[in-house]
Amino acid sequence: MNKTRVKATLANATIVVSMLSGVALTLQGCALAVVGVVGAGTLAATDRRTLGAQTEDREIQVKASSRIGENLPDTAHIDVTVFNRRVLLTGEVPDDASKQKAEAVVRGINNVGSIVNELAIQGVSSFSSRANDSYLEGRVKTAMVGEANLRANYYKVVCERGIVYLMGLVTQDEGAHGADVGAQTPGVEQVVKVFQYIKPEEAMALEAAAAASSDASAVSAASAPASTEQTVGTVPDSSVTSRPLDKQAPAPVKDSNVHSGNPNPASTAE
Repeated sequence: MNKTRVKATLANATIVVSMLSGVALTLQGCALAVVGVVGAGTLAATDRRTLGAQTEDREIQVKASSRIGENLPDTAHIDVTVFNRRVLLTGEVPDDASKQKAEAVVRGINNVGSIVNELAIQGVSSFSSRANDSYLEGRVKTAMVGEANLRANYYKVVCERGIVYLMGLVTQDEGAHGADVGAQTPGVEQVVKVFQYIKPEEAMALEAAAAASSDASAVSAASAPASTEQTVGTVPDSSVTSRPLDKQAPAPVKDSNVHSGNPNPASTAE
């Protein structure tokens, strides 16, 4: 990846962060108040992956992003998202050869369980399109937090060109519920389910394990010095309006195409 591309990426990331700060203060409805509560730690939501799996996902993501940058042309814009060893590729590439090359690069990384290749063969998206995608991600997450009987932290939300991709370890009912929330979020053009499904009894076992881990973390946090700084993510009451979100027909929902990965650590030398 050349220096010009790196600088442009860093500049774009800085602007997006600034925009998201503003978006956090303008999202409408009661759901935003709930987001503030989440920031304050009142609403507990946990990741169903083990800490080991989360660490493994971060390692895969770093390797995949680095190797794609080294092997794909600068005309490609590729984002890598990893959840429970499933790698999601989104963005744009100039031709099918580049699309297949990106997938092959990821498959060459040890311990990748599966790959979902959603790369589009077209010119790279504009900065305004990417900024809108960041806004939509936040809007979907906010809608999930405000939805009854839905644990927002069980879902990873990725948005590309108005298409929302949902990842996570969920039951069939949870997957359908999350997809429905995403589909009804204004501005979303399509929802793609990239879920890994588990049985209800497995979900209960994972929640029990996560609760035990959360209790241990709470004990550790209680012994730490109290902070006098304002909690990140809290929103002043004056910034919350009662104006409802815009309405639109639900976006179409589809399942992703899952390709095999490289699950055997011994099959490929690092």
